[in-house]
Amino acid sequence: MVYIKDGTPIFRKTSFAFFAAGFNTFAILYCAQPLMQEFTSEFNISPTMASLPLSLSTISLAISMLVLGSLSEVWGRKPTMVYSMLLASIFCLLTAFSPNFHVLLLLRTLLGIILAGVPSVAMAYLGEEVESSSLGKAMGLYISGNAIGAMGGRIISGVLSDFFGWHIAVGGIGIISIAATLIFAYMLRPSNNFKSQKLKIYDLSKSMAKHLKDPGLLCLYGLGFLLLGSNVALFNYIGFALTDEPYSLKQGLVSWIFLLFIIGMFSSVWIGRLADRYGRQYILIINLLLIGFGACLTLNTLLIVKIIGLGLTTFGFFGSHSIASGWVSHRAVKNKAQASSLYLFLYYTGSSIGGTLGGVFWSILGWKGLIYMVICFIIIALFLTLILFKVTGLTKFHLRKINKQHFIFKNKN
Repeated sequence: MVYIKDGTPIFRKTSFAFFAAGFNTFAILYCAQPLMQEFTSEFNISPTMASLPLSLSTISLAISMLVLGSLSEVWGRKPTMVYSMLLASIFCLLTAFSPNFHVLLLLRTLLGIILAGVPSVAMAYLGEEVESSSLGKAMGLYISGNAIGAMGGRIISGVLSDFFGWHIAVGGIGIISIAATLIFAYMLRPSNNFKSQKLKIYDLSKSMAKHLKDPGLLCLYGLGFLLLGSNVALFNYIGFALTDEPYSLKQGLVSWIFLLFIIGMFSSVWIGRLADRYGRQYILIINLLLIGFGACLTLNTLLIVKIIGLGLTTFGFFGSHSIASGWVSHRAVKNKAQASSLYLFLYYTGSSIGGTLGGVFWSILGWKGLIYMVICFIIIALFLTLILFKVTGLTKFHLRKINKQHFIFKNKN
């Protein structure tokens, strides 16, 4: 088998292709987030209802990933991703012409179903084609594309809606996504290490059951749910908090807070390298603690402190996601696309449930109630990480490091 190695031209082309794929996916998916206030006023609905265009697209994406991830074992990795990106971009353009809220919800749901072909297959492609020692960096670069797409989609749609309305904003995202699709199709090489399989429902069900019996994978799936649920909840309602008293900021200005996702572009790559070098477990715990600390900082009423807190949660979120998603591909021996789809199913389900549940806490207790929910999520995530310690054990690297430290200590004494 020929693997893609770090430092080679094909590695750079592959990384750029997946950067474009990550941008495409998250720009389309999250361009609705800064438009929630406009949905609230135009359709005369509550903030919790305004979160549904995002929540329904993520839950439909989560469910359909279970199917498309398995179908990619038959259709092939690259064709599945290319056609998914192209059709999702077209549906994004169609969404811009929604005449009412019900049509908007329907189109966003269909968009989520179509878009599922990218994230459900991307991690499997990287896990199959990239050398294991370079996988952390490759996965980090893909996640950084997610970060830039999440940031760019939100900022572009937020600013455009401030000047031209949400219809033009969503249409602009659709045009950009078509360009990203063409870049991805041109830059990515076809799979070398993938072998097409016949669609066997029984075998796929059997392999899925096997993944669900693995306690390590179950913990990683739970982490995905909690990580994105926390992040989406924070950024769903920060706009309502900052446009309200005592800040009273304009929506166009609030949209620039998504520049914080640049931090995610940096942290996903850097943390991926640290995890490859020092071990996933310890770096993951540090990032989870960073999310909790940052969330607590946002309780401060000073605007600058609140923004710093959001920045810390963003850093920790993308770092944690980079570790957990790469760990799934590493741990799953067979049917990696299916294992990745299960992770992303819980990941995006967390987005839907966390984003909407956050609206309930926001309505009852305000921003403080939302932070209570996030802290509970992080405590559960830390508990799952401790279980991962027990399931996976110490790595050989850490055993050598511990033995070396013991030898030095013994000689000193």
